[in-house]
Amino acid sequence: MFEDEMIFEDDPSGNDIVFEGDVPDNLSGGAFFPDDALFNGIPAFVMLFFVIVIGIFLFSIFKGISTWSKNEQSPRLSVKAKITGKRTNVQHHNSHAHEHHHSHTSTTYYVTFQFESTDRSEFTVSGSEYGKLAEGDEGMLTFQGTRFLDFQRNLSEEHTDA
Repeated sequence: MFEDEMIFEDDPSGNDIVFEGDVPDNLSGGAFFPDDALFNGIPAFVMLFFVIVIGIFLFSIFKGISTWSKNEQSPRLSVKAKITGKRTNVQHHNSHAHEHHHSHTSTTYYVTFQFESTDRSEFTVSGSEYGKLAEGDEGMLTFQGTRFLDFQRNLSEEHTDA
């Protein structure tokens, strides 16, 4: 008997039983696209995509918890500082759903402080806090790790319009 020859035996139910040899051509490959490597690889690609997305999501959560934990363990410091810069980061978010266009904008506010030692640190602040602060203001900065807590401006050096 040749190796690629198949032996079939009749089953009382009417179905053929394969005992040895190669699988018939009509049973090889994927269910919809026999012998098409592209379509047979799609399930692996989809699984890889989901693993990457879930990995990025878990990494972001871990990083956020790690930063929060580090800030919680850091001491609260109050030091003399001067505001040397302010900036914003505006992000535009657009989405389309069922012929409806939705647009959303978010703004992150940053303030840079310079300490007496000439070191500088930039902190994320709320929009209302950002509006109260001006470049050149001097006072006491209170922070914990990378978290801005408060800035008390020196009253004797307030800016006045003459």
